Amino acid sequence: MTSLRVAAGQLSTGADPVANLAIATESVRQAAEAGASLVALPEATLAAFGSDLGAVAEPLDGPFATGLRKVAAELGVVVIAGLFEPADDGRVHNTLLATGPGVEAAYRKIHLYDAFGSRESDLVAPGKELVTIEVGGVRVGLATCYDLRFAEQFTALGRAGAELIVVPASWGAGPSKEDQWDLLTRARASDAQSWLLACDQAWTPPRGTNPLGIGRSALIDPLGHPRARLGAEPDLLTGTIHTELTAAVRLRVPIL
Repeated sequence: MTSLRVAAGQLSTGADPVANLAIATESVRQAAEAGASLVALPEATLAAFGSDLGAVAEPLDGPFATGLRKVAAELGVVVIAGLFEPADDGRVHNTLLATGPGVEAAYRKIHLYDAFGSRESDLVAPGKELVTIEVGGVRVGLATCYDLRFAEQFTALGRAGAELIVVPASWGAGPSKEDQWDLLTRARASDAQSWLLACDQAWTPPRGTNPLGIGRSALIDPLGHPRARLGAEPDLLTGTIHTELTAAVRLRVPIL
């Protein structure tokens, strides 16, 4: 069985991709210094929601993604971060880039946040494909924010062999939203019988009608137990996942 040291860089991004890349790079460096081999950054690390997403969207060979590749290669870590890339229909994709030694993949958010008065689909085109990667001998599934409300996606990732699921998010604040975040991250880890590393934007005051994050990034084990959790402020979460526990849970409770 395999162990993997992971980190979640809980940060707060603004509208400037250049400034956000500098913040992201520093977080990755701190995670690498803490011994992490996989570093998750939030959804919308390229630019916060409320920005002009069409104007800031970049292809996967654009300067923001290239900057993440550079620091990942330099430090020998895999970085998973949220960005926006142009879509064929004039909207953008809400995309997770996973990059680092032996890893290059993109997951486009399937379930768009058309809820609580928001209409992400007005600006964002949905993805269609589940994505898994391999990091240090561990199969890792990818999901984004609102995907947490769709249990079948996490069950499918578990059936696809994911032993860890990474969930970058920009989870907007609101009544009971902290409770919902805690509940859903724990439930989805249990549904997939997988470790789950959820990395949210740190809490920031809402910009217009856009609440951007609550923090509370967490590492959840395959039984749904939180092993580590951050508060609301920018911070770094680190922990170690063990695939032996994933295999043991799936053997004892064969729901997949």
